Amino acid sequence: MKPTNIADPEYFHKVVDCQYACPSHTPVPEYIRLIAAGKYTEAYMVNWDSNVFPGILGRTCDRPCEPACRRGRIDEEPVAICRLKRVAADNRDDVKPFMPKAPFPANGKKIALIGAGPASLTVARDLAPLGYEIHLFDEQFKGGGFMRSQIPSFRLPEKVLEEEIDYILDLGIHTHFKHYVSSLKEVLDAEYDAVFVGTGAPRGRELNIPGREEGSANIHIGINWLGSVAFEHTNKIGKTVIVLGGGNTAMDCCRTARRLGGEDVKVIVRSPFETMKASPWEKEDAMHEDIPIIDNHVPKSFVWEAEDQEDAGNADQSVRGPRLVGMMFEKVKAVYDENGKRSLVPTGEPEVFYPADDVLVAIGQENAFPWIERNLGIDFDKWEMPIVDRTTFQSTHAKVFFGGDAAFGPENVITAVAHGHQAAISIDLLCKGENLLTHRPPPHVNLRSMKMGIHEWAYDSKIDEYDRLVVPQAPKTKTLTNRKQEVELGFDPLAGYEEAMRCLNCDVQTVFDAPKCIECDACVDICPTACISFIPDGDEADLRSRTKVPAENLAQPIYVQDGLKTGRVMVKDEDVCLHCGLCAERCPTAAWDMQAFWYNVAKANGVKYGEMTQITRSENGSQNRER
Repeated sequence: MKPTNIADPEYFHKVVDCQYACPSHTPVPEYIRLIAAGKYTEAYMVNWDSNVFPGILGRTCDRPCEPACRRGRIDEEPVAICRLKRVAADNRDDVKPFMPKAPFPANGKKIALIGAGPASLTVARDLAPLGYEIHLFDEQFKGGGFMRSQIPSFRLPEKVLEEEIDYILDLGIHTHFKHYVSSLKEVLDAEYDAVFVGTGAPRGRELNIPGREEGSANIHIGINWLGSVAFEHTNKIGKTVIVLGGGNTAMDCCRTARRLGGEDVKVIVRSPFETMKASPWEKEDAMHEDIPIIDNHVPKSFVWEAEDQEDAGNADQSVRGPRLVGMMFEKVKAVYDENGKRSLVPTGEPEVFYPADDVLVAIGQENAFPWIERNLGIDFDKWEMPIVDRTTFQSTHAKVFFGGDAAFGPENVITAVAHGHQAAISIDLLCKGENLLTHRPPPHVNLRSMKMGIHEWAYDSKIDEYDRLVVPQAPKTKTLTNRKQEVELGFDPLAGYEEAMRCLNCDVQTVFDAPKCIECDACVDICPTACISFIPDGDEADLRSRTKVPAENLAQPIYVQDGLKTGRVMVKDEDVCLHCGLCAERCPTAAWDMQAFWYNVAKANGVKYGEMTQITRSENGSQNRER
């Protein structure tokens, strides 16, 4: 097998599982070490460089990093990466001195951003320091997009949202709020050099079953209803509420309904509980607030009855016409074919009736582009989605780019941020007249030895035995009576330290120098996971089968180096390595070294806001372990 090319920046990047899984590739272990050292401001800026919204994401991120976390392979519970991000945000000092300061020298180029959600705000953050004149359009009265209208205040306080949006708007962005863009042609005719569309997926899916029209007064599309609550147009709901759907929006709907007067709120979903799209912690929070989740029930009809009398609940209002009283459901079970494809098969039991004063329909979101004329050179697919290049985010119209949910359908905030970074690079290249594919800047990477002495490292390599900590919550007596009372209280600095110390420092790599090796097997003997083997060469499949413990996870590379005097090769299974440094400590010839790997995705502006931490990175190893 060919020796591993560790000069390829993507090799060690893939070994840092959490960072690799993050759509914006935030340097997770780096900022966690800074948190453990009490350097909250530096940790915040490392985050801000990559994900732009540390305080927001520290509360609301979908956490793709956590299922990938190596710690979860040891004690089944990954590091609470998302909540540590909040620790940095909550405990930082003033970060404005470390951010770009407007005004910037103008470059003569003008960019329109349609929709003020996370993707557009990221584009604005990246392009404004380069001198672009940025014009941001949104029909809402403030920025934030779906972060403002769809994430309830009990999860994301308005103060946090405003503060992180203002960091971007303070860069000199020209805002056009309460301005609905009704024609893309008009925007293009205004001679912008590029247009970025970040309008999200603004249309909730309908449920057209019998009774929908008759019960319409009390049947609400989930995302519209959440927006109405956020903007304080809606402040109450019936006592008995059904929420249809199994995603995170359904969880936000049911929890919001509890705070607006819903006494009997239940979620009813077609799929089995374990395959619901909602994040596990979202389901847990809903059930903690006494909201049952009833799975394997397919909605069949809305049930209504004629009403021609004074409504007892509204003595001052006479109700004339149909009144919703509940819904009928068919019980189903999940059946899987030989390919794993699921079908929901009726059980044959009688349909079930559940009463309801109001129903919230949260069964999915769709894109809608009625304001984009179809004769502008923008091609759409059969689902009426724009055809967008997944690398450049450019549409078939050279000047028009899409990102966030508007590009490929509903995702999440961190994915929208990642799209925004890449779209900003493309817009910058377009305005410079350069090729959008061949001139994309590479990531910023380096490898630096962490050696401080013969057997001492500039990072804390001890594997702590802490269990994952539980984030404290405010009591339900407070949270269920005030929709703006934040439920999660976050870790205090001590808890943040303890949780940070669970991190295995997966970005500190074991680097092997074969000519120094005397093949004494000391590293093999000391390795706690038996991930190092010295064996005869072979192809990859053969090597994976002959390592000390078979390297069966094909998604993770194996590290192979030749040049040993016996003709054998060193093979290390990166999948189970704990980055503990014991191999390097035991090695008598320093053939093994622990080297910090820094990987930072390039941005359009070329400014690495996280560089402020590079000055102090060498100090991080001397973390005080006393509490």
